Amino acid sequence: MRRQSKAPGPRTPADASRGSLYVVGTPIGNLEDITFRAIRTLKEVDLIACEDTRHTQQLLNHFAIKTPTISYHEHNEMTRAPELVIQLEQGSRMALISDAGMPVISDPGYRLVNLAIRHNVPVIPVPGASAFVAALAAAGLPVDKFRFLGFLPSKKLARRKALEELRGVTKTLVFYEAPHRVLDMLEDIRQVLGDPPVVVAREVTKIHEEFLRGSASEVLGRLKKKPVKGEITVLVGPHPAPEERGASKGTVREELERAMAEQGLNERAALKVVARRRGISRSAAYRQWQFEKSLES
Repeated sequence: MRRQSKAPGPRTPADASRGSLYVVGTPIGNLEDITFRAIRTLKEVDLIACEDTRHTQQLLNHFAIKTPTISYHEHNEMTRAPELVIQLEQGSRMALISDAGMPVISDPGYRLVNLAIRHNVPVIPVPGASAFVAALAAAGLPVDKFRFLGFLPSKKLARRKALEELRGVTKTLVFYEAPHRVLDMLEDIRQVLGDPPVVVAREVTKIHEEFLRGSASEVLGRLKKKPVKGEITVLVGPHPAPEERGASKGTVREELERAMAEQGLNERAALKVVARRRGISRSAAYRQWQFEKSLES
């Protein structure tokens, strides 16, 4: 049986001069998702380094945590990290947290963790909620292999170039995205990756939690009908393997006619089925269909 340990716990005289850095996960929405260990750690450390002291204070007040805080964010981490490591070397026990979820994961913290390790300061993870892990678990996409990529570039050309490099990847891809860019992102995914299955997870663990599932074009169409708000995780699934979707046979026109006859679909619906089977966008399937018709005319 694995022995359970308590952290941070009281220090003995022998280790009184040795500090520790605790990387603590905090809730991503629902406050009940914080762990008992995280609460105890935040109460017992000497200092909490956090992105936004005002935001963090709300969390601390909720759990009656009196530990002092200090700001540590992307704009001051270059200078703040060395200052904090000096305190750690002098024996301070410190918690690093972000505004939500696990620190360092698409959040500030790498510099402090890396510098602490270089100075032989123990770095101890205190696991907690993570938006992309929660979204991945509930998405319904293959998770035996996945790749977390954080935020794509905000500029269109750079974003499309990054997506081009992911063509042919057979893993589920996981991204974070800002609400005001998610429509453009999905459009680029549709055009570059061939309208793959996607899941947009919005406000995970919060009151307005929502999962939108379908092809990139289907989800894009649904999001265009309403304002997009909140924290967003976008998951892009691999195209079904030929043996899973039924290998494409013959021309697009032949396959289209077969889908209409066998499934009783109109041209529009059948074209959508054919495009999905072939792993291409519906517009690409339509252009191929028109080209094949022109050859026969």
